[in-house]
Amino acid sequence: MAINADSIASWALPAITPLVHDGVPLEIIHDDQDFTHEWLREGQVMGCVTSLAQPLRGCRLEPLGRMAYVAVASPAFAAVALEGRLTRHNFHRVPFVAFNRKDDLQRDFVCQVFGLAQVVLQQCYVPSSEGQVRAALAGWGVTVVPRLVAGPALQAGTLVDVAPGSAYAVPLYWHCWNLDSDVLTRLTHALRDAAASLLEPMA
Repeated sequence: MAINADSIASWALPAITPLVHDGVPLEIIHDDQDFTHEWLREGQVMGCVTSLAQPLRGCRLEPLGRMAYVAVASPAFAAVALEGRLTRHNFHRVPFVAFNRKDDLQRDFVCQVFGLAQVVLQQCYVPSSEGQVRAALAGWGVTVVPRLVAGPALQAGTLVDVAPGSAYAVPLYWHCWNLDSDVLTRLTHALRDAAASLLEPMA
């Protein structure tokens, strides 16, 4: 199965843990949520979590929910570099920590929150959701990560929300081959149930 890294870091692994305990042999391939469906299209996986809402031919689709994101930075970085918060006038002056060069999420967040059609960001790359959080804790810059991942650091005060009140969420869907398979059925139910309890409902 192909799953985006943010889902792996937050809600997906607990969802499929009972299947692993039952001896189901799983291989998880991670990719950006905009690209995981390519693994399914090429026949390299049986299912994927993706932001793509259109079902592929021969596959079934299950809406999962919306993953909420938050822009965070260390309190010291936010105070010095942003004077407390990210604005449409200062975002271009600070570095953003992105997952990799496929990751458009930082850019999309800034565009949506500030009503801009296109932006160019200073970016460095850390290919791990947890690593992006650690980079922000170390003062590398701003990063946009799932609220589920940043939550503990936000509650502890070691990270701060630099765009408070901003609502940004990515819809996620489960696609899998339309096969008569007990494993695929169990995977579908497990992911759907976990997403229903941890993700925001679809708009």
